[in-house]
Amino acid sequence: MNVRISQKGWVVIPAAMRAKYGLKPGLDVQVVDYGGVLALVPMLKNPIQAGAGLLKGDDLLTRAITDQHRQERARE
Repeated sequence: MNVRISQKGWVVIPAAMRAKYGLKPGLDVQVVDYGGVLALVPMLKNPIQAGAGLLKGDDLLTRAITDQHRQERARE
């Protein structure tokens, strides 16, 4: 999907994309530079509350990291 930047620097996000990602008028977004790729990232109203519980429950990653550290220490 191609869009054109206006002389004022405006970009029109097509309606289908706005609907798909819930982009509404007045929504704050960040423009993030990922090494030459620009991304529009919607700002969270309460990032702490939005992240609450993300790491809750499954501790497989923690267990895997701990096991890896034990193996590395055993090799030394």
